[in-house]
Amino acid sequence: MTDLDAYYKKRIPYTLRGQQFAFDVGHTIFSSFEVDDGTDLLLRSLEPAESPARILDLGCGCGVIGITLARRYPAAAVVMADKDLLAVRYARHNAAMNGVQNVSALGSVGLESVPPGPYDLILSNIPAKIGDLAIEQEFILGPLAQLRVGGEYWFVVVSGLNHLIPRLGVRNQLKLKEIKKRSGYAVYRLLKPLES
Repeated sequence: MTDLDAYYKKRIPYTLRGQQFAFDVGHTIFSSFEVDDGTDLLLRSLEPAESPARILDLGCGCGVIGITLARRYPAAAVVMADKDLLAVRYARHNAAMNGVQNVSALGSVGLESVPPGPYDLILSNIPAKIGDLAIEQEFILGPLAQLRVGGEYWFVVVSGLNHLIPRLGVRNQLKLKEIKKRSGYAVYRLLKPLES
């Protein structure tokens, strides 16, 4: 990408489940030095109950989550979405560079331009600085509404949000479980209940 893109910063190698990946990143894209620790924790913790057919990576950045899952679940259709159009450009480039074809990337503020659900699996590394209301509406309740019944939403947050997430769970009567904590991050799983 270096010859084509003035924003190019570096190529990040990444290994997951014995699979090798490489991600080109631009200067202004989230986590432009290495794969973010929260994203890594989420991907290493993820164990959905069933193999998903439709997957959404919300706030995809350069595409790490969506691309690794597209390779893990080659029969699934993976949608990656981000409000940053440069991130979308890099996500598309990285999908091609990593040889995954069952993935698409698009620009969207929250879910507004994302193809409607139901999705079997939604994932996100929730941005910490967008405010509590935006987190609740755009990154908790919005994705939950796009899940199929019995679907799973896995997300990771910085530990500074650990006060907020359980509160949102109780307030909205969510089927929410903390899965793993490590070095300043927590991974949660939110299930779409059978009767909603």
